[in-house]
Amino acid sequence: MDQYLLALDGGTGSFRTILFDLEGNQIEISQQEWEHKSEINVPNSMNFDYEINWIIVKNCIKDLLSKSKIDPSTILAVSSSSMREGIVLYDENNQEIWAVANVDARAGNEVSYLKETYPGIEEKFYERSGQTFALGSIPRIMWLKNNKPDLYKKIAKISMISDWLLFKLSGIIAIDPSNGGTSGIFDLKKRDWAKEMMKQVGLKNDIFPPCCEAGTVIGSINQNASNETGLSTNTKVVLGGGDVQLGSLGLGITHNGGVAILGGSFWQQIVNIPKETKPPLNMNIRVNPHVIQNFSQAEGITFFSGLIMRWFRDAFCELEKLQSKKTNIDTYTILEEKAKDVPIGSYDIIPIFSDSMKYGNWYHASPSFLNLSIDPAICNKASMFRSLEENACIVSNINLQKIKDFSGIQINEIVFAGGASKGSLWCQILSDVTNCTIKIPKITEVTSLGVAICAGVGAGVYKSLEDGAQKLVSFEKSYYPNQENHKIYKEIERKWSAIYEEQLKLVDQGLTTSMWKAPGVK
Repeated sequence: MDQYLLALDGGTGSFRTILFDLEGNQIEISQQEWEHKSEINVPNSMNFDYEINWIIVKNCIKDLLSKSKIDPSTILAVSSSSMREGIVLYDENNQEIWAVANVDARAGNEVSYLKETYPGIEEKFYERSGQTFALGSIPRIMWLKNNKPDLYKKIAKISMISDWLLFKLSGIIAIDPSNGGTSGIFDLKKRDWAKEMMKQVGLKNDIFPPCCEAGTVIGSINQNASNETGLSTNTKVVLGGGDVQLGSLGLGITHNGGVAILGGSFWQQIVNIPKETKPPLNMNIRVNPHVIQNFSQAEGITFFSGLIMRWFRDAFCELEKLQSKKTNIDTYTILEEKAKDVPIGSYDIIPIFSDSMKYGNWYHASPSFLNLSIDPAICNKASMFRSLEENACIVSNINLQKIKDFSGIQINEIVFAGGASKGSLWCQILSDVTNCTIKIPKITEVTSLGVAICAGVGAGVYKSLEDGAQKLVSFEKSYYPNQENHKIYKEIERKWSAIYEEQLKLVDQGLTTSMWKAPGVK
């Protein structure tokens, strides 16, 4: 009888569950978009609705089991991943009482308070954790203490969203370093909670569940979850981790100096570094624990790259969407076909969306397109679409340069995955911009494959995470840089950087509205 591994993946834009066989082949998938709504009268908030989202999770699991027609008892193990930084808080009875998604930015006053009351504390915590207060848990929990003290008093445990998924299946709360590290209450070298950070700023420091490595079995599907999802109580529940780190595992990025770009709702540029490497003094880049025990990962983030493409598609490309329905060709593929004949630089159209990463003082200019023309022959959907693809690659390249500057690691090869890697034009642009060979994996849903590897380690199918990656990861194609194109993109990058700085000044003057600001940024 065939046997399987189940991956749960709670991304920013959707939840999906994917069934793999033991050779890493994707057997079935079920996916549903979910939304993270703001809290009434709470500016910059982004809640995680654990009640509605659990219904979505259950429905996806049941749908997958129905479509695959497999016996649930043949699923050896299940593991999970999620957007990082999102947290779930529980009371003493392990009931959820409050949760936020990844870019919740409500705690601006608390960030300012921490910086003013404890001078140098952010820098001190960053040196140890690799995280600033921008997306960390400390300011959010302090916000709860200040604004909802009754809820704050009830807090007995904290977890990340990936851990919440496994808790709902097993009844057990535990975290792994890769996702737990993004809370900012963490020690990169020890790969465990840094509880004293909470005590230093007057917050509870007894709310931390056990921290275990990815691939650790924490339990099995309990009877209640079995009744609700159809999963077997014989299926093991195994710790997974953060989406980026598991995505890099699913790309075989398990060695020192390995580099990947994950092109999803956000784009992450990641480079493996020894866990003893100190984060950069300027705090421009974040550093996270990898799921591989001896490594951390230096990471740059490009905000909303995939979500911006979704917005552009839905706002301007109704004809292409109709064509997609008629031909069964993806809308983005249709747009890329139109954009391939647009010259490099997209007729000088300059997209202003995500800035390169400035983790210590993180905010963006107002979203816009500059240098538009009223000539429809050159300023149209195709040229604007290409300009967005070029811009995502340019910002990624700037972030990679920042990582090279502090780590000393040279980059010649990048593994590229996620939805963006399905487009051949985007892959070639990335190669030309970075001047690197771009490798595309056969399985593009690499975060879910990384989750499946964790499940397989817990089930005893693979000896280790590295062993699972070596057995399952393979590559489909490679793209090589065009040197002439690279020279052109270097000049576009220089020009874009100068223009973006000017656009930030308009935000500083109150003349335009930032696309996103980290909490505490004035």
